[in-house]
Amino acid sequence: MSDFDPPVTTVRDVVARALAEDLGVLGDLTSVAVIPESAVGGGWFVARRPGVLAGTLAATEVFVQLDARVALQWHFADGDELDAGALIGRIDGPLRSVLAGERSALNLLGHCSGVATLTRAFARAAGARTRIRDTRKTLPGLRALEKAAVRAGGGANHRECLSDAVLIKDNHLAFAPLGTAVELARARWPGRVIEVECDSLEQVAEAKMAGPDLVLLDNMSPDLVRESIAVLGGVAPVEVSGRVELATVPDYVAAGADYIAVGALTHSAPVFDIGLDLELPRKA
Repeated sequence: MSDFDPPVTTVRDVVARALAEDLGVLGDLTSVAVIPESAVGGGWFVARRPGVLAGTLAATEVFVQLDARVALQWHFADGDELDAGALIGRIDGPLRSVLAGERSALNLLGHCSGVATLTRAFARAAGARTRIRDTRKTLPGLRALEKAAVRAGGGANHRECLSDAVLIKDNHLAFAPLGTAVELARARWPGRVIEVECDSLEQVAEAKMAGPDLVLLDNMSPDLVRESIAVLGGVAPVEVSGRVELATVPDYVAAGADYIAVGALTHSAPVFDIGLDLELPRKA
């Protein structure tokens, strides 16, 4: 296990649902009809373009659940950068089983590697001073895998779920002033991280008085972020969120942001193109 791996139990559940969805009741009708049961085959998972690998644990689990006779050996690890044409991993075993798991494995690899690849681009743009973080804008049921892919890409995770920390946003402030909301949260959840979202300098001034653990500056320009940080005067670290693009990351870093939250890492990452190139089958 590495720091980039999601919880094993979650991976098992995700893969079980993926296989049930793809195989249906009768399994792979085409392979059963066309491929002899005795046929054994192998091939390579191949990167079609440059990127960052993630999702190997999930892809392995596909074949663990399908057929223990399938052997899969990875030549790269999650977090590794891949050139176009890289032979990522070797698979061998009963051909029917290899083909039955092909799409589920590629779907998981492609999605997770796409998240890792996009995260790596943002992390490089941010440099060493500012951390790129994800959000809860994830695909239902795949959050743990996507957040692991963010880590593989060089990013950091925000809250895993609503139980992890307090994040007071505008909809909460409709029911209580910012300072009161922080007091209520500290009283109810002592020891938990409390973050406050601000979208104006007036709210930033309120946050300074309330003293949260983290201040989230939402939908602010780099210049306004710089002003807000000056107002805070070091009371709390600053996170920036809202429509941050790859091209604007250096501007927010220069403005002094400690963290930049990017929802696009998980909700808009392009699938990383990986193929499974099989060799001619042989009889067992």
